[in-house]
Amino acid sequence: MRITKIERLRADGGWRTLDFLKISTDEGLVGWSEFNESFGGLGVSALIDNLAPLLVGKDPRAVEAHVALLYAVRRQASGGAVQQAIGAIENALLDLKAKALGIPVYEMLGGPVRDRIRLYWSHCASYRVSHWESMLIPPVRTLDDILTCGKEVVARGYTALKTNVLLLGDEHPRGHSPGFARGESFPELNPERYAVEAIKDQLAAFRQAVGPTVEIMVDLNFNYKTEGYIQMARAMEPYNLFWLEIDSRDAKALHYIRSQVCMPVASCECLFGRKDYRPFFENQSMDVAIIDTPWNGVAESLKIAAMADAYEVNVAPHNFYGHLATMQSAHFAAVAPNLRIMEIDPDMVPWQDDLVTVVPDVRDGYLHVPTGPGWGTEINEEAVRAHPPRR
Repeated sequence: MRITKIERLRADGGWRTLDFLKISTDEGLVGWSEFNESFGGLGVSALIDNLAPLLVGKDPRAVEAHVALLYAVRRQASGGAVQQAIGAIENALLDLKAKALGIPVYEMLGGPVRDRIRLYWSHCASYRVSHWESMLIPPVRTLDDILTCGKEVVARGYTALKTNVLLLGDEHPRGHSPGFARGESFPELNPERYAVEAIKDQLAAFRQAVGPTVEIMVDLNFNYKTEGYIQMARAMEPYNLFWLEIDSRDAKALHYIRSQVCMPVASCECLFGRKDYRPFFENQSMDVAIIDTPWNGVAESLKIAAMADAYEVNVAPHNFYGHLATMQSAHFAAVAPNLRIMEIDPDMVPWQDDLVTVVPDVRDGYLHVPTGPGWGTEINEEAVRAHPPRR
């Protein structure tokens, strides 16, 4: 079997573009992966195109050898978009090899330790504030809408949700994301009083809606510095968070934050490879290490998870993408023994299900592990062509 072609496909995802990688072979087998260029990964497609000639004509089943080669030829510029390009190729090769063997990917990686995976509803209310028009989903504009959103979480069987800081109640409801240069408090990244009060009101509404047993998480992204994360965390103490999520590239600063707050800390979704994660494990910086499987590749992600396990740290996949990425993360989550919980975005564009041949099997807040060969699904190319990207 030889690789004949490596190509990319793109589809409209509402506020973003959904990106897919296709590796074809001379025996008719195809390997698929989902990656992401429109949020934090600009240039990944060009890097994939430049790496592709190194693999065309080779047997796709030597996955570790191919990945080692790709790392070596980009060693001086490792991480970042380079890692994302390698991760996309690695994932498509895993899919292809598993299909050649007629087994799910997780069977190649040691076999599953669980057949269903607990999910949390991610960006709960957040997309309904910032992207409801492009995604054709219900809008959230007030705290009453937060109550409605929380009740929907319970009605659909989810036992956990994650939200972001939202500024509601005036004529311009919006997300609060100064770390991404959106809105107020940029570039200072200080915990302004209005943001502190907003998250307290928001969490009170969510807790009223979901009751005492549904878990709540808050993602603060890169929005503050050390002082600000601690202040925000202390304001949220009464709401019994499942975890506080923080993006940081300073392992010692994150360890200090963790030592000062009373809820578990999750982090690391923006890191690349075992070398990036190592100082965070060595400094006991977080309770849960979040791992992006499209960025790192599922095989590399499991190596990171094994390292985390040695430090008594749980892991969770970073999964705010489409259905194919959800299936990729499901194989990771099925195998990693130290899994905490898995992220999923129920709020997606209405044509999301059409883009794949098999949709994720979500029932009562759990994802049931796929059983088909490879990832257990493929991209529907006709549906992708029917929904070209807007930008």
